[in-house]
Amino acid sequence: MKSRGAVACGHRETAAAAELVLREGGNAFDAVIAAFFTCCVVEPVLASLGGGGFLLAHTQGRRDLIYDFFAQTPQFPLPGDKLDFYPIHADFGTTTQEFHIGLASIATPGAVKGVFRIHDDLCTMPIRELARPAIEAARNGVVLNALQASIFQIISPILTATPEARRVFESQVNPGLLIGEGETLRQPHLVDFLEVLVREGSDLFYKGEIAQLIGDLCTHGGGQLTQQDLKDYEVVLRQPLTLNYRRQRVLTNPAPSCGGSLIAFALKLLEQVDAQRCAFGSYRHLHLLAETMKLTNEGRLAAQMNLGDEAGLNQLLDAKLLHEYREKIATNAHALRGTTHISVMDDSGNIAALTASNGEGCGRMIPDTGVMLNNMLGEEDLNPDGFFGWPANRRMTSMMAPTLVISPQGRKTCLGSGGSNRLRTAILQVLGNIIDVGMPLQEAVDHPRIHFENDLLSIEPGFDPDAIKALCREYPNHKLWQRQNLFFGGVHAVTEHHGKFDGAGDQRRGGVAIVVE
Repeated sequence: MKSRGAVACGHRETAAAAELVLREGGNAFDAVIAAFFTCCVVEPVLASLGGGGFLLAHTQGRRDLIYDFFAQTPQFPLPGDKLDFYPIHADFGTTTQEFHIGLASIATPGAVKGVFRIHDDLCTMPIRELARPAIEAARNGVVLNALQASIFQIISPILTATPEARRVFESQVNPGLLIGEGETLRQPHLVDFLEVLVREGSDLFYKGEIAQLIGDLCTHGGGQLTQQDLKDYEVVLRQPLTLNYRRQRVLTNPAPSCGGSLIAFALKLLEQVDAQRCAFGSYRHLHLLAETMKLTNEGRLAAQMNLGDEAGLNQLLDAKLLHEYREKIATNAHALRGTTHISVMDDSGNIAALTASNGEGCGRMIPDTGVMLNNMLGEEDLNPDGFFGWPANRRMTSMMAPTLVISPQGRKTCLGSGGSNRLRTAILQVLGNIIDVGMPLQEAVDHPRIHFENDLLSIEPGFDPDAIKALCREYPNHKLWQRQNLFFGGVHAVTEHHGKFDGAGDQRRGGVAIVVE
């Protein structure tokens, strides 16, 4: 008997995998695992079994949990002069950004252990069935869409950094170039790896042959991971960070990850503003959003900064939450890069919001597996005073923030986003669109956004021109984007109320939503 429900994510094949599982009677957690396996095949830059992530789970028994299967720093740091660690420049068209890759940029990956732990705890279908859509996509090939082709070009120095990466991502039509839009990406080594993995289980990756391959690769090639790092890795279960915002219950990712805590701070600031005195889309509203982003970015909440006399925001600080944020987040290493998100609900009351990342990828594949390892240690944000200053054997923090909102009337909405630092401001704005304004889900996701970071205010088109003129006078360092862009995140959301489902995929990041009736 099939399950009713909904899925929203960043690729049609990813959504189709979740839909298939729901139609075969699986629950939301079965569907999200199938979708994650598949996105590792069809969105290979944004997700990988060599990376990590988080699942926010709301079960039919109304139990709420965060599964933290994010990256862990190595236990035994090595001197920097002996490491395979070097910069590349990603070309975003209007600007370039430096990332560091190589074997020394790899943190202990948690994705495989996370998938199997979630399956053991929450799923109902055999894991080999959940991996089947991914295996078929890797074997038969997937036609590269415009978004994925664009991402390939942006990080081409990573996808061409090593012979094994080039063999996977090089065009068969135009040798010497990467696979382009409309060409087919086939991954036969990944087929073999997935088939063995679902047969043998996560020990293959953390204690068996794959662990040995990773350990040997790093030991002889200038990496820092050891077989002991993999053997000791554990998924951590946490209670979601929970708060009330305008009578809505919001659950999100807790410390030591920072995205959820920063969203919570921002919501507390915004909650004190009278919505009737701050019309949506007005200059006052956009200024409020921009200043709230500025405050959270600068970490100045403790300094009692406010947004003007009418807001009184200096009185909003929750001392307990602030203390938790400072104590837990300040001592953890940071990773703030590329991500993808999957939201799934079913008609039994299960909700799964999974956000995952591989950084940009380190350029090195696990031999003969088709799996690129992460470059979480290659983050400039990690060490403002230089690389390799991270604390050893510590779970890394992240901006990733899978989130669930429950209204007083019982409407449930789960959402999350990709987009590095922008993902939390994207989630914040979609939450405001839903809760403060009452927008329908797709409209809330599609609405234009702003983002403030590094003293630059970025503005998507579509706002009231007079409001934008006034805002630009207030923020002379600004950028007016000509069209909506993946820079502003990719919020994929599903909702349920009285048994009726809806979904919204963010077109900024190839979003797809499917409702299964």
